[in-house]
Amino acid sequence: MHDFAQRLIAWQRRHGRHDLPWQTGTDAYAVWVSEIMLQQTRVDTVIPYYRRFLARFPDVAALAGARLDDVLALWSGLGYYARARNLHAAARRILDRHGGVFPRRFEDIRDLPGVGRSTAAAIASLAHGERHAILDGNVRRVFCRLFGVRGWPGERAVEARLWRLAESLLPECDIGAYTQGLMDLGATVCTRHCPRCDTCPFATECVAARQGRQSELPNPRPRKVLPERATVMLVLRHGGEIMLERRPPAGIWGGLWSLPECAVDDDPASAAERLGCQPSAAQPLPTLIHTFTHFRLEIRPWLVAVDRCPVVAESAGRLWLAPDAARQAAVPTPVRRLLAKLAPGDGA
Repeated sequence: MHDFAQRLIAWQRRHGRHDLPWQTGTDAYAVWVSEIMLQQTRVDTVIPYYRRFLARFPDVAALAGARLDDVLALWSGLGYYARARNLHAAARRILDRHGGVFPRRFEDIRDLPGVGRSTAAAIASLAHGERHAILDGNVRRVFCRLFGVRGWPGERAVEARLWRLAESLLPECDIGAYTQGLMDLGATVCTRHCPRCDTCPFATECVAARQGRQSELPNPRPRKVLPERATVMLVLRHGGEIMLERRPPAGIWGGLWSLPECAVDDDPASAAERLGCQPSAAQPLPTLIHTFTHFRLEIRPWLVAVDRCPVVAESAGRLWLAPDAARQAAVPTPVRRLLAKLAPGDGA
């Protein structure tokens, strides 16, 4: 398909997306934020988060100077919180190493925390018109269907073949429109379910369309049974406030505020005592299920009334907040759901 790039660019200019909030110019910072948010997240979900984020942190300096808690609070609900931590760390690196100016060189962009090969290529292409190939999830799906590439795209050999395809199809010019066209084609036409093949500019050449294999390609990841884990979360209540505890910087919900936890075979009242609290009553709350990409978590919450409690400080990794403030803090989605379900008297 020697004219693939030219046809894609022509299609993008006529049928592609041109009104996304990060398409207002060639601001590399705005493109970077959008690309990080769009990793494993749909555009319609990202847009309101993106607008709030840019309103609060309009440039590298504002993001680098912010408290991580404030960044995580704006990110709360978007998931994959390592992305927010990496954005914050990368902004500080840009301030230290590049004078607060978002780098232009592909190698410098790729060196930023949380930025891989495809993301760096997208930023360099869309913001600077640099000639680099992208290979995000949408593009993998387009190439697998269009060229009949078999195998799970996450396999090393399959991924290598897709990268070779991506490099070979790059045009010499109009790289921004080409890159956006690939994204648009995968997001709006060659979708995971019910692709709109009748509107695709490559329908007559597409292997999957000709052979009726759209639902088969790309081949899915080999199925694995999700392991299950369980934890007990303590809703410690004292004087109209609830205790939150900072999670470790790495791992699940790294750096977020959450509810104190204990093992499922532990006594919630005893666990509260180990935190320096004197419990007066404890009762179980309805179980919550939260599914991650690699395991399923069963959360068994307990509401524990506390007569006396230690004085805690944010710097020590624990704090007491009113229920409304706790729900607005940088807490994981299931914790916010849990706090939202508390009866008015439960948080008072």
